[in-house]
Amino acid sequence: MAFTDASLTALRVFREVAERGTLTAAATALGYTQSAVSRQIASLERAAGTPLLERRHDGVRLTPAGHVVVRRAATVVDQVDATARELAGLPDERGTVRLGWFASAGAGLLPRALAALRRTHPCITVISREGGTPALVRALRAGTLDLALVASAPPFRPLDTETPSLELRTLTERSLCLAVPAAHPLARGDFVDVADLHGQRWIAGSGGDRVMGVWPGLDERPEIVHTARDWLAKLHLVAAGCGITTVPAALAATVPTGVRVLPVRGGPSEQRRILLAHLPRPLPEPAARLAAALRAAVIDTDTPL
Repeated sequence: MAFTDASLTALRVFREVAERGTLTAAATALGYTQSAVSRQIASLERAAGTPLLERRHDGVRLTPAGHVVVRRAATVVDQVDATARELAGLPDERGTVRLGWFASAGAGLLPRALAALRRTHPCITVISREGGTPALVRALRAGTLDLALVASAPPFRPLDTETPSLELRTLTERSLCLAVPAAHPLARGDFVDVADLHGQRWIAGSGGDRVMGVWPGLDERPEIVHTARDWLAKLHLVAAGCGITTVPAALAATVPTGVRVLPVRGGPSEQRRILLAHLPRPLPEPAARLAAALRAAVIDTDTPL
């Protein structure tokens, strides 16, 4: 079997595996069984005559040949999808930008940028999705995203170790803040002293992000009383007086009634960056327009980000 005989289904499955990082996650996203995904990958590797994936205990990693195939596969699949949309009378792919974003960007920055882009360039279609940094980076590498908004914390390491390095633009850098109930003793001033964080009850993230929501410089074992994946859920728990949590400054304008967002002083500065990432090549005009709208949304807002 020659690689020219590889099926479109196999290419689509391979691209999904490259993006998701595991066969199981790809199978879930596609609605396939894991064995079906494995068979498609095996057929593609037979056609290529070389392994395309390195199987590891924590997922899969592209081999050099896999990088070549996923880059080409993304182009082929995108062109087929674009043809289908054009035949159906939908907007041409050249006017579509695929954007990934981290959770809290959806509360302010992203809606402002998209609203501005609709006013100035209504012909550009933006398709977006939320994701964690590893998933967004894999999607950029796999060619299934054009741009990604990601958050970064000190020491601000590269997003991955692949080459060539992703092109990164820092949109803003601000201090991490604290969300406290309006009736809480910590809410009486205009800032919170880091020493006053001792003995507090925390609302943290769930799963692997459990520490998210606890002040990073805390020098004691935190008392975590609630865990929640969603930022809005955390903030409503704060409003109900259930505890305190860290919050990106970008969310200050969107917190529910009964919550105060305050800076923390007296310890090391906890800076957070919002980065715009893409592959190191010139952006198509629609993607460049969206990137400009995102930068303008940061610059023109009075809300600290």
